[in-house]
Amino acid sequence: MLMSWIWVGIAGISILCALLTGQGSALSASVMEGAQAGVTLAVSMAGSLCLWSGVCALMEAAGVTQTLSRLFRPLLGNIFPSTRQDPQLARDLSANVCANFLGLGNAATPLGIRAAKRLKRGSTATDELCRLIVLNTASIQLIPSSVAAVRSALGCPTPFDILPAVWITSALSAGLGVGGAWLLGRVCRS
Repeated sequence: MLMSWIWVGIAGISILCALLTGQGSALSASVMEGAQAGVTLAVSMAGSLCLWSGVCALMEAAGVTQTLSRLFRPLLGNIFPSTRQDPQLARDLSANVCANFLGLGNAATPLGIRAAKRLKRGSTATDELCRLIVLNTASIQLIPSSVAAVRSALGCPTPFDILPAVWITSALSAGLGVGGAWLLGRVCRS
């Protein structure tokens, strides 16, 4: 709700400034240009998102996520101890991690929401739920397909030349974020 008011405030200030400085026609032209560019970008990205979302659905139907769940069990068991007693939670988290590995934030979101619902205890966020949110926000990406799709749609001839930077920054952000969430969970309980 607060973000809605912030965005309305930003838009209102922009309109007011444009009118006061006599740039109303420039504002209306840029609004139309931005809307057109947004639609063009969304349509050009749709194919890539559909492809990778379908790959995720096929992985789940073929049992790949179950296999990955067994492979990820030691790691997920340390980060999310609840996965040891809840196999469905382990599958949802594994599928979520795999979707994030592929750079599919849109496909990872429903899986993360399912896992978050299973981690929720009462009306407060558990330490595990906080770690899940941090891990989803940071998301280690091996193949940043969404970013590559955006770069390709905007005319980049080599959309995957960012891979080393993505690997380093996503691994560092996820590691530091989960470590920080774990540490804060320990400190706040003391």
